[in-house]
Amino acid sequence: MTKQEKVQFVIDTLEEKYPEIPIPLDHKDPYTLLVAVLLSAQCTDVRVNKITPLLFAKADNPFDMVKMTIEEIKEIIRPCGLSPMKSKGIYGLSKILIEKYNGEVPKSFEGLEELPAVGHKTASVVMSQAFGVPAFPVDTHIHRLMWRWNLTNGKNVNQTEKDAKRLFPRELWNDLHLQIIWYGREYSPARGWSLDKDIITKTIGRKTVLDEYYKGKK
Repeated sequence: MTKQEKVQFVIDTLEEKYPEIPIPLDHKDPYTLLVAVLLSAQCTDVRVNKITPLLFAKADNPFDMVKMTIEEIKEIIRPCGLSPMKSKGIYGLSKILIEKYNGEVPKSFEGLEELPAVGHKTASVVMSQAFGVPAFPVDTHIHRLMWRWNLTNGKNVNQTEKDAKRLFPRELWNDLHLQIIWYGREYSPARGWSLDKDIITKTIGRKTVLDEYYKGKK
């Protein structure tokens, strides 16, 4: 297969498996999505979705959020991990949204990445899922799969994001990044991985990855 045929194989397989794409994090607007994505750093989406209803029952907008103390926010979000940093981030960005943006979430990468505790990946998720702007947020799952599929030699998520944007059509980015995440969870996890179920890696996988897998099965 040529590189282009491999890319098309990935697109076709993901489209077949995930014609309807569930959004992993529960939210109702750009602000609640921004907070949920921030909470998801080094925490599972399942856990975040258990915690956000508790937080949003008290504050689902920046104006109510700043009425709480950082300590109160921290207590609620503690199960998500990194709560000291995340609680300061949520309080701090809520304050800036009120002072600078009238309580609205900015619709630009620059505006989002200037907010406390918001990095490029978080900004990319908000831009794609809240505002429909083409973006390709790369998390550890996408990074792992792009490497397994020999579609990147990226040593970090930044390089993998550049490769993904170069290989895949821009109009598919928003769907694809979610389809890859779901595929990774279901068919190509980091642990307990069965290549028989993982049709994409089995078909186009990096030789060293496949060799290592088969060696481990002997």
